[in-house]
Amino acid sequence: MRLRALLETDALGLRLLGGDDELDRGVRGVMTTDLRDPSRYLSGGELVLTGLAWRHSADDSEPFVRILAGAGVAGLAAGEAELGDIPGDLVEACSRHRLPLFAVNESVAFATITEYVVRQVSGERAGDLAAVVDRHRRLMTSGPAGGGPEVVLDLLGSDLDLRAWVLSPTGRQIAGAGEPMPAGVGARLAGEHLAATRTGRRGPHRATVGSTTYSLFPIRNTGRGATPAARDVRESVLSDWLLAVEADAGDWPAARLDLLQGVTQLIAVERDRREAARTVRRRLAQEVLELVQTGAAPAEIAARLRVAAPVLLPGLGTAPHWQVVVARVDWDQDANAGATAGTGIEAGPVAQSLLEEILVDPAAPGTDSGDRIAVAHTGDEAIALVPLPAIPVDPADPDAPDVESTEAGLHADALLGSVRAPLSAGLADDGRLTLGVSAAVSSAEGLRGALEEARHARRVAAARPGRVCAAGHHELASHVLLLPFVPDDVRRAFTARLLDPLRDYDRRHRAELIPTLEAFLDCDGSWTRCATRLHLHVNTLRYRVGRIEQLTGRDLSRLEDKLDFFLALRMS
Repeated sequence: MRLRALLETDALGLRLLGGDDELDRGVRGVMTTDLRDPSRYLSGGELVLTGLAWRHSADDSEPFVRILAGAGVAGLAAGEAELGDIPGDLVEACSRHRLPLFAVNESVAFATITEYVVRQVSGERAGDLAAVVDRHRRLMTSGPAGGGPEVVLDLLGSDLDLRAWVLSPTGRQIAGAGEPMPAGVGARLAGEHLAATRTGRRGPHRATVGSTTYSLFPIRNTGRGATPAARDVRESVLSDWLLAVEADAGDWPAARLDLLQGVTQLIAVERDRREAARTVRRRLAQEVLELVQTGAAPAEIAARLRVAAPVLLPGLGTAPHWQVVVARVDWDQDANAGATAGTGIEAGPVAQSLLEEILVDPAAPGTDSGDRIAVAHTGDEAIALVPLPAIPVDPADPDAPDVESTEAGLHADALLGSVRAPLSAGLADDGRLTLGVSAAVSSAEGLRGALEEARHARRVAAARPGRVCAAGHHELASHVLLLPFVPDDVRRAFTARLLDPLRDYDRRHRAELIPTLEAFLDCDGSWTRCATRLHLHVNTLRYRVGRIEQLTGRDLSRLEDKLDFFLALRMS
């Protein structure tokens, strides 16, 4: 804003005492001071307000005005409440240094002037930023010249002093300006956003982490694959991005809220572009999947894999190993009866987008760390074909690992570690995500088996309690595969017969027989190792084990009884 605009605002009570030819100076802010030397607090462009408490004699005006002029302030406004009329020595000093001088009527508080200037300057900056956002939107719509969402986030920081980040549905940072979002905060905010969206509340949503308040704006998919507004929110809630702004938007004026909505629409353009880039990878996965499921010849599948490998792993010299991951999202159709009755939910695309997000490595370099993931969907399932670069092995090294037996690659538990909380919030009380991971295979012949392995693992995960569950291939070769399918009444009867006597005894005597039994079995029945782990004397351990055998009628030196206790503990 200009000094002239301040003079023309009657409510501010300003009277010009000098500098009428400098009224087109721009005002960037306002500062109130009674220091004799306020230079360290000035950056240029301010309207300085002063009550003249720094002036003890006529000689004080010249150095004070010289300091202000040297700092590049826009003008000086002196209050009349302290001295009445503004001293002539101050008027003369301002004239010499060509610094506009205003008198402030004693009936006008400095706070009134400050609030007016801040509001006007902020509004003008928002208007300038809105114009930039509109221009940037046109650039991004017509091509990649806009520079991505980081440019707009930079503008939010520099022009409106707003720190902002673009987050995925799991809280992964997609874009940001300046410092990255603190670890763990993104997942918290994503969970809050998903939970609020599932309740039907309109954004922006307010969330507080620690002592910091954030406003969360949804970023809707606006491209060809966008979900129509009339469709169920569950079809998009787990795939939409969000804009997290470090501020409380509850008291923002409508103009600023509209500006942020424009920013989200701009970022949605980038999201649509990235979605389009995934089309090739999805098509490759779909082609391979169809060949595998229809029983095509291994040579035909291998040829298709050779086409896929350069796209998914650019520059790779040899064929990689592959893993298959199967995911499924199931919704309870009765949970929102009336809202979704008869419409059905397309679970396959939801699972596809979600699996693409889960498989992204946050530590991978580049702007899109999902560029090595190919996910198809068939029915309600999403199926990912994940390439693993071959592990270099020196054949002359006798200690070199066998590539086929290494544990390299994806592990079911690790995949969901950081995303379980936000996804559970998005699934709420009517959705479930289950996921299965195969072992790595190195040839086309192994893909059919890997797909079946991943599907079996997903069924094991589906038999477990919880909204978000996963199982890996290693669980298919152990008792873990069988336990989930034991009927609940059989499970309860079996565990009660073996463990209830021990639990009752522990409650009455605090004897810790259950923890002792778990440790004893975990140490393979070794008295010494178990006593060391529990920090007990061996004789004390022998007494506890004897009490367990007495209460249950079992013998822990027998393999059959050890196995029964082991299974009872796993099923309890």
